[in-house]
Amino acid sequence: MAKLLVIDDETVICQSFQWVFGPKGIEVLSAHTLEEGWRRTVEDRPDVIVLDLQLPDGSGLDLFQRLREADPKRPVVFITAHGTTETAIEAMKQGAFDYLTKPLELEEVSRLLDRAFAAARLMREPAILPNEQETDQIVGRSKVIQEMCKQIGRIAPQDVNVLILGESGVGKELVARAIFQHSRRADQPFLAINCAAIPENLVESELFGHERGAFTGATRQQIGKFEQANGGTILLDEIGDMPLSTQAKLLRIIQEQQFERVGGRQTLITHVRILAATNQDLEQLIAAGRFRADLYYRLKDVPIRVPQLRNRTEDIPELSHHFLFRFVRETDRDLRGFAPSVIDLFQKYPWPGNVRELRGVVREAAVRATGPLILPEFLPIEFGHEPLRLHQDEPSSPMAGIETSIDRMLSYGERGIYGRIIGMVERELIGRVLRHTNGHQGHACDLLGIDRKTLRKKMRDVTVDVDHDHRDSSEF
Repeated sequence: MAKLLVIDDETVICQSFQWVFGPKGIEVLSAHTLEEGWRRTVEDRPDVIVLDLQLPDGSGLDLFQRLREADPKRPVVFITAHGTTETAIEAMKQGAFDYLTKPLELEEVSRLLDRAFAAARLMREPAILPNEQETDQIVGRSKVIQEMCKQIGRIAPQDVNVLILGESGVGKELVARAIFQHSRRADQPFLAINCAAIPENLVESELFGHERGAFTGATRQQIGKFEQANGGTILLDEIGDMPLSTQAKLLRIIQEQQFERVGGRQTLITHVRILAATNQDLEQLIAAGRFRADLYYRLKDVPIRVPQLRNRTEDIPELSHHFLFRFVRETDRDLRGFAPSVIDLFQKYPWPGNVRELRGVVREAAVRATGPLILPEFLPIEFGHEPLRLHQDEPSSPMAGIETSIDRMLSYGERGIYGRIIGMVERELIGRVLRHTNGHQGHACDLLGIDRKTLRKKMRDVTVDVDHDHRDSSEF
């Protein structure tokens, strides 16, 4: 269970965090002084800390320095009154994750702490090479995976930039974390930024920060990711979606380790190792004028290509059991393995969504399972079997399957239902439209009423794909 420590002398604020985040499955701890906060940090080892700048026995900055020395990877979020925002900004320069201004707004608090817990997970979840006994690892004994792991082992200690290539869902983020955790910067921050998920007009602000008044809505100075991660590692995921204007500024950081905040004149120095990842063909983007050739060659000091699942089918049995036993640990279900026919079906399936799709299929089958063994009838319909229904008179429509999934998720007390159900609906809708258009993405966009960039992002998110021969030639 994730742990949140709130260090604030106002009891009502500590209680508010308990009321909001306790029902989300987060253990919320509280302390009211600097010394109590330090003691609870040492004893309880929280994942994220919320720290008030002004406490009865001193400044939160004093405790922050001790926290940073003890564990520089733990996200610390400051709470500040309007009069002390300059101090909070100074703390962010020293490595704080972000700050909140009193009075606290629930939506802003939830959004920020979701990011903080995600950052804590990325920095702490082991992404290790095979044969080490850890929960989350690069799984597989195939020749291509072993060669990739040898490459990770060779380049991780070297302070070079790495370009991680591969289709959507192959595990590029896991490879990036493995490089980070086996590097000489493993005790420093690791931040992952999805370039495709940030609105184009906010990418520079997110990466490099901005000064107050730099643009409409910039009501305060913001410290960017490159400033926060100084001394550590940054993963730029979906680098192919980065705007050209931002690419130029990124190139300067790589060449000179210097940048300015948006709207600022002060030149800042940063020492960050850059890992970049993409499922796009950057050379095609260069030819189309959408990616800088000089940045491409700077990023690919060392390229790593993560293999598709269909090219390492011998790893599928081990991966399937890995995901199943993770599900068992999370839910305490009595599930012990797969029928041989299920593994045979898995090894014959093309897996357009790669490892991410396999994980989703195993989880879906585990939710449907009514005994200790995963049988073919528990698999999604694309595996050639009619999925098992709760009642014989239940209609076999996609919507009925979604209703059944909702009922099962509720009965097992699962969390994150909204995102999973929306993903199922989008996967069914986008998949049917693409099949109807024979994979023509331009026609699919017209039918769906969305733009091409949104369609590509949805296809990645819900692991929808079509045969390569049918892809729209204007996709890139």
